[in-house]
Amino acid sequence: MIKRLIIILIFVPISVASFAQTANTKNAVDLKEVTVTARRALSDIGIQKTELDSTVLRESITNSLADVLSQNSTIFIKSYGRGSLSTASFRGTSPSHTQVMWNGIKLNSPMLGMVDFSLIPSYFIDDANIYHGASSTGITGGGLGGAISLATNPDKENGLGMRYVQGISSYKTYDQFARLIYGRNKWYSSTRFLYSSSDNNFKYTNYDVKVPIRDKDNKVVDWIYPKERNKNGQFHDLHLMQELYYDASPNTRWGMYAWYMNSRRGIPKLSVDRKENNQSKNEQDEKTLRVGGSWSHHNEKLSLSGRIGYTYTDMDYSYVGGLGNGVVVDLIKSRSFVNTYMGKFDIQYFLNDKWLLTGSLEGDQNFVRSYDRAAKKIADDPIIGYDKGRVEASAFGSVKYTPNKRLGFALNMREEFYGDKFAPIIPGLFADYLLSRKGNIILKTSFARNYHYPSLNDLYFKPGGNSSLKAEKGYTYDGGIGSSLNNKRFNMKGEVTGYNSYIRDWIVWLPTPQGYWTPANVKEVHSYGLEVKGKIGLRFSNDLKVGADFNYALTRSINEDDPKNWADNAVGKQLVYIPEHSSSFVGFLSWRNWTFTYKWNYYSERYTTSSNEKTSKLDRLEPYYMNDLMLEKQLNFKWADCSIKIIVNNLFDEEYQSVLSHPMPGRNYGFYLAFKPKFLR
Repeated sequence: MIKRLIIILIFVPISVASFAQTANTKNAVDLKEVTVTARRALSDIGIQKTELDSTVLRESITNSLADVLSQNSTIFIKSYGRGSLSTASFRGTSPSHTQVMWNGIKLNSPMLGMVDFSLIPSYFIDDANIYHGASSTGITGGGLGGAISLATNPDKENGLGMRYVQGISSYKTYDQFARLIYGRNKWYSSTRFLYSSSDNNFKYTNYDVKVPIRDKDNKVVDWIYPKERNKNGQFHDLHLMQELYYDASPNTRWGMYAWYMNSRRGIPKLSVDRKENNQSKNEQDEKTLRVGGSWSHHNEKLSLSGRIGYTYTDMDYSYVGGLGNGVVVDLIKSRSFVNTYMGKFDIQYFLNDKWLLTGSLEGDQNFVRSYDRAAKKIADDPIIGYDKGRVEASAFGSVKYTPNKRLGFALNMREEFYGDKFAPIIPGLFADYLLSRKGNIILKTSFARNYHYPSLNDLYFKPGGNSSLKAEKGYTYDGGIGSSLNNKRFNMKGEVTGYNSYIRDWIVWLPTPQGYWTPANVKEVHSYGLEVKGKIGLRFSNDLKVGADFNYALTRSINEDDPKNWADNAVGKQLVYIPEHSSSFVGFLSWRNWTFTYKWNYYSERYTTSSNEKTSKLDRLEPYYMNDLMLEKQLNFKWADCSIKIIVNNLFDEEYQSVLSHPMPGRNYGFYLAFKPKFLR
């Protein structure tokens, strides 16, 4: 069945392209009607990249980057709910294997190694590009699954401008976004503000608990699943971003930017947690400041750029619980401080229209101080935590060559240094071939070796850190075919990619007999699968447009370690929380000033145990479908452009979980009003 599905998914986009080409044969002689695709960029030879459209990023102020990625890419987002931790699994890898950059600054925590995508508002991002597998080596090292490059750009309009969006949603959720821009005499300024708050106390049916129904004689006659509310899920998030750019000349730009985030979030109670609210409480406060500066200069042949940056994070996590005698104390009171200094220099040189040379040098200095104040009072160890620093540096070079208009080759070489160790050379080989100009059909293939070194928590966390951990080593092979067509009334783009990846010394945290967890290297994980992306748009008139995006991922991520003992049933099994099948569909209909959007997601079952057992309902998470609707009306006045938007999430009131014992909200609603005045210009 899977083989048939793969064959169908490979040939459908090509068939659609051929059909569209045939359908437009009558207009082939009208040069004004048919647009011939331009020669592909040298920088994109052989790479697998997904570009997220700006309209996708601006659909709703309630959306975080986690929502955008789950609905518009093949990345699986493991979410604990809105306002809670959301991490990425790219091609079946772990969250730390997806590297994320913002304006050249790494967003991956040197302490945790991963990124919480729920803390990145989509309204704060102007450009987002996803680099799959081997293609990530051209952006940064360590992306065994891939990398995501985020950027903010200046609004180059002169004068003063403003945009304000107000959102009111279910569960007492309020969102406010404002952006103020100003441009004059080569100076451009942008200020963005976002504040979100919610009680997040949705109702759900708790299938992990049974409540007895008793008759008048107090005998149990039946059992029911109780209706409960999500407890301790409230959150308050504040984001403030300031950007300032100066165009010293048509070819030279200076930039400064700062992003401040202040988040206070309750950790929702598990559906199996029967403690009263006054007996336990989880809460996390985080303050993060990212500042950076940039310089760039370019001409027809040479492009130069430099960046510096600094990141500061103050994270405070507390867990209050009972000792069993009615006394409530701080069981965990963890405080972590992270300071990172970074610098990067890039160069790009076009020898001619066939050769492109690129290179970069970058370095980060990380300092982490993490400790548990509650543990100090209990343990004999005077310091329960660690205070460590680490230097991370990388040198990159690339050669791209097109011997003719159909064929292209690229060679990447990256060398990385971390702590006192050098990683072996990270090579990447890429090639593509234009199979057909008529359908713009391109074959792509790539290979790369990659390394991901342990996070500071992996090495030094107390108790449990393992300073003898090895770096994870990955080999990735890609191969795919893509096609695109474009004219005034019709555009289509489709791509199918198969990949095969072997990752040795995979790091996984395991329980110990002493009662705490510790990281260890697994011998090998084999990840392979298929990615399908499709996009189509039709313009019937200036008033009527329809379009759709589709993504599908077949993901197999298998533990191929040697058995630790005769009872080790994890070998040969799918890794936990990785769905084998996932897909998404976004369709829209635009008529005059009205836009209707429908979103659909599907995830197959996910195992919660490494042995993939199904002996109880706690061993797996059921497959689920998600359906969302959005209706927007544009209102244009002489003094302002406005819009009114209504969103229905989880249209069919699906009961589902993304993480075990973490219920998710049922059908819920949002109302949004956007305002952009014209009189400020």
